[in-house]
Amino acid sequence: MKRFVRSALPSVYGVGITSLNLGDAVEEILELSQAGTPSSVFTLNLDHVVKLRRDPKFRLAYSHANVVTADGWPVAWVARRQNAPVERTTGADLVLPLIDRAAESGVPVFLLGSTANVLGRAGREFVRRSDGRVNIAGSLAPSKTFDAEGVEAEAAIEQIRKSGAKICFVALGAPKQELFSELARKKGLCCCMVCIGAALDFIAGEQVRAPQVLRDRGLEWAWRLAGNPRRLARRYFDSAVMFAYLAMSEMLKPKVNVDMRLPPN
Repeated sequence: MKRFVRSALPSVYGVGITSLNLGDAVEEILELSQAGTPSSVFTLNLDHVVKLRRDPKFRLAYSHANVVTADGWPVAWVARRQNAPVERTTGADLVLPLIDRAAESGVPVFLLGSTANVLGRAGREFVRRSDGRVNIAGSLAPSKTFDAEGVEAEAAIEQIRKSGAKICFVALGAPKQELFSELARKKGLCCCMVCIGAALDFIAGEQVRAPQVLRDRGLEWAWRLAGNPRRLARRYFDSAVMFAYLAMSEMLKPKVNVDMRLPPN
């Protein structure tokens, strides 16, 4: 796997985009899962950027992330303004390729989030997809009052630890999933925490992801807004304001060439 100079990678609102595409991200996550140290994977979108402005705990969690991808065309656009060939990579994009690689490599996987019904259906789909080769080490659907830094979170971390899982798909939504991953790091959980939002709901058929044609045109947000306008309208308004700010900031700066050379041995 190519390793790039982290300090030279593109950044969005001070957050470095460490993986340029899906393939890079998947291979780096697989390596992290076998490293025997705590690690985390976040997918940066505009909603996260808004939260980063307001939430110091969220900023701290991001500062410790090992892998950050560009989730959403606005974030990818800002990164590409820095002449980096960044492709959009969402949490939902990561799951199935990681399941395939985990099955090939014998890496045990844990599922955290959503509901027990969704976790069961998603787990069965992973087993079917891998012809029974993937090792689902465990799953846990937290309570509706789950506190990402509370007693229930600490118990979940111990359950993941005892399961022997090396990759944990954390489907709690932001900022809960990122804060939980940060707590897992502090507790020394040697597992790669991959934050994936609603991805397990998509895989289980609980929610329907936007058609590929809309995703390719950067319109997945419109699909989601149409499906849940009351919950998402304010979020997308705040995100639109943030994108206007980021776009203006980038256009006022000269374009820079990001050094993509390999670091010296």
